[in-house]
Amino acid sequence: MGCSIAIASGKGGTGKSIISSNLSVVLAKAGKNVLILDADIKMANLSLLLDLEYADNTLNEVLSGEADLEDAIYEKYGVKILPAGISLSKTRKAKLDKLEEVFKEITQNTDYLIIDTPPGLEVDAISALAGAENALLVVNPEISCIADVFKIKKVSDLLNTNVLGLIVNRVRYDVSELSVKEIEAILESKAVGIIPEDQEVKKSVAFGVPFYIRSPDSIASKAIYRLGMNILGKKENITESKNSYERLLRILR
Repeated sequence: MGCSIAIASGKGGTGKSIISSNLSVVLAKAGKNVLILDADIKMANLSLLLDLEYADNTLNEVLSGEADLEDAIYEKYGVKILPAGISLSKTRKAKLDKLEEVFKEITQNTDYLIIDTPPGLEVDAISALAGAENALLVVNPEISCIADVFKIKKVSDLLNTNVLGLIVNRVRYDVSELSVKEIEAILESKAVGIIPEDQEVKKSVAFGVPFYIRSPDSIASKAIYRLGMNILGKKENITESKNSYERLLRILR
């Protein structure tokens, strides 16, 4: 039986799907059997990030009973992928109550099921969280984002979904940002990954290729590798900016 991890966030635009896809590649390259599932059947974009927007069968067809699970699974970069469809008509036919059953079937044959959840707390997002054993919460170092993730964490606790920790994403090391320590204190959870803002991430999205594949030496790739090793239990140091000037400015604010 494999491990299921929901990658969740309180709102869109945090970089959740990008983290999900690149983390999956890191785990696969470490020798693990990994499947990533796009649970956002209303606003699917994982297929766009992985150049699978023309997939014949998707999670939507599986949930509507129009396709078997094995026919909707694809493979790229050593990762099995179950994308959601981008067709509105197929979205309406999907039955969310089958989602947990799909999760259970997948985890019987994989080491890690990475679930890219819908943002927020609509029914589809809660269904994805409820079906996962664990969750990683993606947060940007902004106060508005923190408030949204706080709600996700509380709902995860109510659903008995184990929160493994926080992924602080798109960190610019700007004095206007909340520090990782401040975020940890507010959310009462530890950061297991810190991903800096990196132009290579935007470029990889444009090409439909994970940045860990396209730019393995980029700062974002090094950070996502550390996150992957932390998930695997191979502890890597998680550090913030080493710029002493920025740290001094933060202290003097």
